[in-house]
Amino acid sequence: MSEYQFRETEKKWQAYWEKNQIFKAEDDFTKPKYYTLDMFPYPSGAGLHVGHPLGYIASDIVARYKKQQGFNVLHPMGFDSFGLPAEQYAIQTGQHPAITTEENINRYIEQLKNIGFAYDWEREVRTSDPSFYKWTQWIFSLLFNSWYDQVDNRARHILVLEEHFEKTGNQLVKAACDEDIEPFTAEDWFNYSEEEKQKILLKYRIAYLSEAVVNWCPALGTVLSNDEVKDGYSERGGHPVERKKMMQWSMRISAFADRLLRGLEDLDWPEPVKEMQRNWIGKSVGAQLAFQLAENEEKIEVFTTRIDTIYGVTFMVLAPEHELVEKITTDAQRQAVEEYVNVAKNRSERERMTEVKRVSGVFTGAYAVHPFTEEKIPVWIGDYVLAGYGTGAVMAVPSDDDRDKAFAEHFELPIVEVVDEHEKIINSDFLTGLSIKDAQMKAIDFMKDKGIGYAKINYRMRDAIFSRQRYWGEPVPVYFKNEIPYLLEEEQLPLELPEVDKYLPTEDGEPPLARAKNWKTEDGYELEKSTMPGWAGSSWYMFRYMDAQNKDVFVDEEKQQYWQNVDLYIGGSEHATGHLLYSRFWTKFLYDLGYISVDEPFQKMINQGMIQGRSNFVYRIEGENKFVSHGLKDQYKTQSLHVDVNIVHNDVLDLEVFKKWRPEHADAEFILEDGKYICGAEVEKMSKSKYNVVNPDDVIEKYGADTLRLYEMFLGPLEQFKPWNTNGIDGTAKFLKKLWRLFHDTNGNFKVEEGEADKKALKALHQAIQKAEYDIENFSFNTSVSTFMICVNTLTELKCNNKAVLSDLVRIIAPYAPHICEELWSLLGNEGSISEAGWPTFNPDFVKEDEHTYPVSVNGKHRDNMTFALDAPKEEIEKAVLENPKVQKWIEDKPIKKMIIVPKKIVNIVV
Repeated sequence: MSEYQFRETEKKWQAYWEKNQIFKAEDDFTKPKYYTLDMFPYPSGAGLHVGHPLGYIASDIVARYKKQQGFNVLHPMGFDSFGLPAEQYAIQTGQHPAITTEENINRYIEQLKNIGFAYDWEREVRTSDPSFYKWTQWIFSLLFNSWYDQVDNRARHILVLEEHFEKTGNQLVKAACDEDIEPFTAEDWFNYSEEEKQKILLKYRIAYLSEAVVNWCPALGTVLSNDEVKDGYSERGGHPVERKKMMQWSMRISAFADRLLRGLEDLDWPEPVKEMQRNWIGKSVGAQLAFQLAENEEKIEVFTTRIDTIYGVTFMVLAPEHELVEKITTDAQRQAVEEYVNVAKNRSERERMTEVKRVSGVFTGAYAVHPFTEEKIPVWIGDYVLAGYGTGAVMAVPSDDDRDKAFAEHFELPIVEVVDEHEKIINSDFLTGLSIKDAQMKAIDFMKDKGIGYAKINYRMRDAIFSRQRYWGEPVPVYFKNEIPYLLEEEQLPLELPEVDKYLPTEDGEPPLARAKNWKTEDGYELEKSTMPGWAGSSWYMFRYMDAQNKDVFVDEEKQQYWQNVDLYIGGSEHATGHLLYSRFWTKFLYDLGYISVDEPFQKMINQGMIQGRSNFVYRIEGENKFVSHGLKDQYKTQSLHVDVNIVHNDVLDLEVFKKWRPEHADAEFILEDGKYICGAEVEKMSKSKYNVVNPDDVIEKYGADTLRLYEMFLGPLEQFKPWNTNGIDGTAKFLKKLWRLFHDTNGNFKVEEGEADKKALKALHQAIQKAEYDIENFSFNTSVSTFMICVNTLTELKCNNKAVLSDLVRIIAPYAPHICEELWSLLGNEGSISEAGWPTFNPDFVKEDEHTYPVSVNGKHRDNMTFALDAPKEEIEKAVLENPKVQKWIEDKPIKKMIIVPKKIVNIVV
């Protein structure tokens, strides 16, 4: 075998790994464990492009390295397989989402196996598999049957709450609950009907049903999260989105807000992700107070972090969706208010928060009474106030808040001046002269005495909507009796998706499940027609991998206590306020109820950067089907067009393939440079619309999986964005060929020798062992690839074919390029997989320096380099330097005034 045959080798070893289950995670509790996980992929129809495997390759390197070190490694893969894309395709084609999802998953698995990942495929999970979502439904049932005890600061079973009600009513209960709770006694509770009790309990449950303002997309027939809406349109499909009130399932994640905030401190996560979660949770310490409306019994509740600015309040602003808007608007202002509300309600919260320069609003005609001065102040509505934050109302202090000031200036409302610009204290006999802290305490005491307010900690984070009016999602295991929700029994799970004739809402606007025949319980009760959101299954899947085939429990207690949580999680930062927050919430909930032993799911996380595409461009002369090469384009009036990067090599366009690429180019003419058409190039996001998507299958076919793996790591630090350039992959492919040749003679025959290794070879090897170990432990994979290249170059120069040296060399390269290393390990005469061969031990003695090369200068000018042993006597160095012909040339016969020798630095002769 003269050259390395990567195609045959890679298929051979991939088959070997699968047949012998080399990467199966054993439940061997005597070994140290390591759990590494990639963020749950959604299997799209397009398959993987070369940007997708970046994080997967990194986690695979760590998994293989840890296995070599003797760890029991859990490295699974699965698919987040519910969601809108498959459903939209089903709507367009009539094909069941399960069919396209299955096809997409099979495509992903094929691609992942081709790259040679060390996954335990026996633990694969899919959120759309009933055997998986049975347990998602089971966890929902736990959430429904739980409440949040603010005394013990944890979730507890709803039966404990009922015991409280039976003994003392609800007046001593401190719980996370709806705001419209009425007090009742134990006697009242005893006298309530079953229906009344269930309505009260629903206001305390962690999973509860209530009316909520949501992002409704009529075209998609479903509610969308804030992250799925951009500029008033759905991110998928670009359909209009409107804000409307609907009865929805919600999760009381706000009850866990403080724990979610405090828990961030102990996580080894990127600081930007932690900061995004802190901002999303949005803890604020302040006060809540009520403004009585003039000539109206209603009160406007506001939350403020600066109660000391109370004397600067000159008007109030309500969110357009605020429940009081309709009640307090005067007849004279009603038309203007309704028109404003209709426009504002369809703008997303993200838009309203970010458009700081845009000012809009309308006067309601109503006035409130200032609780401190008793003056009347106008009540406006404005879309810069959000219904979902605080109380949906603000006491406007234009002298202290920029958005209040812009609003006041725009509508010519009064602004009270401050007396202390640094402290922002508003002029008043009551608070002037006090620090902010003292002024706040005094104002809060005043409110308490008057019964109009109190100190409060508020959180920006709202409860999470948990309903989707779509088909392709987990059915909610609930039925309705007298419009009250009840859970199905555990033995009735999974509640599987029914067959429907279409995947669209009904003509009456009901969710697609309403199309199912007899979507009812055996007793004839209506089942819930909404399905769970995409984040349901992904909030707990990391625990299912620990015990993926268990039909009796979602995870065995002993196995969970062994695997604990994920040691290394690699994925995108875009999930900071979605999946990562929700999975932390569900983990803390399951921990509270004693089902798991950890309250955080992911101990360490790395956000991989994006591999960007390198786009190519052709330049069409306007009005003609003629294209001019890049270097000549400025001589013409041209239009730049993206061209498929797969028909461009080193920026040279394949003209014949280009003509066949698009029908309109069949008769194209070309103005060339030196007989070639040179394309322009630019780094952009990799996408089909820019024709810069590179399929990993094509790279593997041409260069091999090991080349792809090494090259993706070599591009730069894992966390950084970096451009893909197929032109640069040749160097990585040549490195692997050079590695192969180390083990072969000039005739291509495998040849290694026993015996004692050369000291220089041992030094190069152990420098590489030390660096590779350090780099993997510190997730600095790109510098390891450079180290391997340097080491192989050094061993090649030394003509090293020592078996011991080369055996250790392939063991450290194996996590990065496993296929070629498996083959070389086998050729070295070893049995089994290299991943079970252990990690070589670094010997610091081999990298100790025992000599130093000194720059030798005469009168400060460098004249030569000379190498001496580190323990060489000064007299020996002086003698050798003076005998050096190059030094003698510059000394001539001049007397030497002195010779300066700085150990391990320089030698300088002064004449």
